[in-house]
Amino acid sequence: MAQMHEEALETKYEGNVFTRLLAYVKPHVKTMVLALILVLTVTGINLVKPVLIGTAIDKYIEGYGKPYAVTAPEKAQVQLGEDLYLTADVPAGTDAELVRLIYYGEKYYLVWDLKEADLEPLAEWEKSGSPGFRVNGLSSTNPQSWEFELNGRRLQASPMDKDELAQLRAADRGGIIRIALLYAGLLIAGFFLQLSQTWLLQKTGQSIIFTIREEVFAHVHSLPLRFFDTNPVGRIVTRVTNDVESLNQMYTQVLVRLISNTVLIIGYAVVMISINPRLALISFLFLPVVFAFTLTFRILIRKIYRIVRTKISALNTFLSENISGMKLIQLFAREEKKAEDFGKRTTDLYNTQMKEMAIFGLFRPGLSFIANFAYALIIYRSGVSVLEGALTLGTLYIFTNYIRSFFEPIQELAEQFSTLQNAMASAEKIFTILDEKNTILEAEEPVRMPEFRGKIEFRHVWFAYENEDWVLKDVSFLIRPGERVAFVGATGAGKSSILNLIGRYYDIQKGEILIDDVNIKDLSLADLRRAIGQVQQDVFVFTGDIKSNIRLLSDEITDEEIRAAAHASNADHFIAKLPGGYDEPVTERGSTLSAGERQLLSFARTLAFDPKILVLDEATANIDTETEQLIQGALETLMRGRTSIMVAHRLSTIQHADEILVMHKGRIRERGSHQELLALNGIYKKLYELQAQ
Repeated sequence: MAQMHEEALETKYEGNVFTRLLAYVKPHVKTMVLALILVLTVTGINLVKPVLIGTAIDKYIEGYGKPYAVTAPEKAQVQLGEDLYLTADVPAGTDAELVRLIYYGEKYYLVWDLKEADLEPLAEWEKSGSPGFRVNGLSSTNPQSWEFELNGRRLQASPMDKDELAQLRAADRGGIIRIALLYAGLLIAGFFLQLSQTWLLQKTGQSIIFTIREEVFAHVHSLPLRFFDTNPVGRIVTRVTNDVESLNQMYTQVLVRLISNTVLIIGYAVVMISINPRLALISFLFLPVVFAFTLTFRILIRKIYRIVRTKISALNTFLSENISGMKLIQLFAREEKKAEDFGKRTTDLYNTQMKEMAIFGLFRPGLSFIANFAYALIIYRSGVSVLEGALTLGTLYIFTNYIRSFFEPIQELAEQFSTLQNAMASAEKIFTILDEKNTILEAEEPVRMPEFRGKIEFRHVWFAYENEDWVLKDVSFLIRPGERVAFVGATGAGKSSILNLIGRYYDIQKGEILIDDVNIKDLSLADLRRAIGQVQQDVFVFTGDIKSNIRLLSDEITDEEIRAAAHASNADHFIAKLPGGYDEPVTERGSTLSAGERQLLSFARTLAFDPKILVLDEATANIDTETEQLIQGALETLMRGRTSIMVAHRLSTIQHADEILVMHKGRIRERGSHQELLALNGIYKKLYELQAQ
């Protein structure tokens, strides 16, 4: 039931999450644009690399089939023997004598005395298996010349040795080297461009995450106490840590990669259509299946991500609550029960995350199967095209490389969508808390009070925490500057609520609260709370040292003022005994200090800020007799010149107050000094006699 209640508190965000997330990118637009340019450049490099290899295959590696023209020595690119000069630059329509390499019987031959019209028939003849290729009256073991017939013409082919072949194809070797160097250059450029864009994106992403985390933390600090009454600490911690961190990958990778992958898909599609529209269209037939598969995945994974984030939040809330209450759990020997409860929660989270993994387990192999099936089909069709002469080997390489690469960004896009969905789920939680309204609002032009006198007045105040369940009912009283007033009464009478209302931690529903004749709703909250020093029954001590717990990060308070405040509150009695004195480390919640020492530290903290109004909420409830004597002596000094308001169950601590107000069921039933109230023979006297007994 507790877990169901925790999850019910999670509300669904109704706004446009993605648009709001993009707003955080605006201060970093230039950096993001630069990163995008780098990503697109890297994308262009990835598109060019297969083309380079395909060109190398067709033009140079498979280039033995290209013709050479016999030319003059000054125009030659290749010299064979003493008097044969060749060039690979053969213009269309030439009538020059041509030569061409053919491959037969695991050996290369140079065919002589060709014309341009012979080139296409020669290629067809070679592809058909070279029929009619025979030795011409010479030894077949070491022939010097081959003779064959092509379109009624007798052509001769001379075998090429390694040196001649290397000499003939020197230009091809140079072309391969140039392409290899260019490819290496692109790899190096791509590496540094990728490094630069990754660094820019990571830096920008961390900056955005830093901004969001600070915004959430600052907003949480600005919320009224009513918010913390209804929201567990564990959930708030989850928002500031886990949920904010889940946005990191979206800003550092997803946003720009979404664009780059989209550009890659479009680029691959355009190039494939330009190479072979028929094969490209066969590939595109699988896209509707991929998109439908991805859309289904997106819908399912978003739902499951929301549930996972909610359950993680509930688990953190459970942990925070139970670790804080570990002493109570051990006192009542509830370890096994709590372990069982924790086991149920973790099992529930485990089962939910297994559903998430099942969706991923189906999606990734499914998309991979579609991509590989399309790849296999394209390999078959393009292979047949090569055999039919409709496609070159280099073009086959380019096309198959693009096909394989074409589905990679699609799969990556789908996975980025899942990361995006995770970020969206976390963002919904974050924006829900950021949209939480502060009900304690300042006036547009608040009254500034550089100095307070300490006059406090309640005029017909009605207050309820929820609806009209009134805690205070038509409460009116006046406290003059410098007076000491105490509130007493049974638990739930409304005493502590009055103290919370003076500092405007809650707003009243009816009536007025005035300080120095100014309605507190017209005052600056900073001025108001700076004027009030409150010492509570449960003292919170922060991790740090003694000095920092008195100063509370206020640079205006000097070390001398800290020592003076500790001396006035008699806290220096125990501080002097600590090994580190004012620099003594303090653990979380001050577990190394006794309850009395923590209370004395709280007095020193309040005094260091020198408030004009002193509020003591059961300030001596947890103090032993010896420590109480130290505090009582300090209280006289503390209250002198300050308006002091005290709430106490132990009537012995407030007998010397100027006025005592007796609360009963949200109303003031009696008021007067200690002796006057005893003389009334009413509620106060009954309380006094009960304590005396």
